[in-house]
Amino acid sequence: MNKIKGIYAASMSIFNSDLSLNIEKTVSHAEKIIDQGCHGVAIFGSTGQAQLISISEKISLLNQLSKSKYKDRYLIGTGLNSLNETINLMSVALSLNFNDFLIMPPAYYKYGDKEVIEFYSRVVEAMPNSRIILYNFEKLCGYKFSIACVEELVKKFPKQIIGVKDSSYNLYEHLKIDNFSVLPGSESKLLKGLEVGCAGIITATCNVTASLSRKVYDDFIEKNEQTTNEILCNIRNTFEKFNLISGLHSFMSDEDKIYKNVLPPVSLLSEEDKIQLVEELNKLNFTLGSLKAA
Repeated sequence: MNKIKGIYAASMSIFNSDLSLNIEKTVSHAEKIIDQGCHGVAIFGSTGQAQLISISEKISLLNQLSKSKYKDRYLIGTGLNSLNETINLMSVALSLNFNDFLIMPPAYYKYGDKEVIEFYSRVVEAMPNSRIILYNFEKLCGYKFSIACVEELVKKFPKQIIGVKDSSYNLYEHLKIDNFSVLPGSESKLLKGLEVGCAGIITATCNVTASLSRKVYDDFIEKNEQTTNEILCNIRNTFEKFNLISGLHSFMSDEDKIYKNVLPPVSLLSEEDKIQLVEELNKLNFTLGSLKAA
């Protein structure tokens, strides 16, 4: 069984001016960041505004994505609170030969480890041919995975529960399970994570840092001197001064105005904040031009 490892972007979704999903450009964007260095991308994660996109549009994108030249490099997020809708969307994805999923527990309701195990158990029992990366992000769903919960899920479903994206950062230094991928959610945790046994990262800002992140990863694997990690972390820290989704869309909108389209209640950065973001990135010699050069 292939282990999920390497540099993964939580890919952006691209919208038309009427806020419908631009399927062609969303797929093209995902392919572009793979070309720039990502081993793969997660489609319909939080960065892709998955919780705000209609199910019919998600299904349409999955159908188009199945024709992509990088078809085998996608993790499919669901972005759905409903257990049954999660299973139904996974069923569509599996019918198109997508097997790898990134799934967060439902948001809004209060619950603990027992209920999380019940939720994923029902998902796996309905979709036994799926491979699932747990999505640990307390700020978004209100629940934070414990080590014991992850261990119990892997023990119960070793073929299906294959990894965790750790954006709460309480797991990546301490969770040790054989043949299980731990992937922090930030470039600033990439090198440290690799040093303690993590498999890579899944992050929002890899939409623009793919080539730099890949170099840090490759240099670690090949035991070369690290020459890129400091600038990579500085870029991530600069974006983190703002809302990440807003910052990415604002930054990319200078390349193509279509990136200005986001789904409410998401918004672009204010003009003042955008100027500050671009100025701080310029000081790091990081520009849209440098992305094209990569």
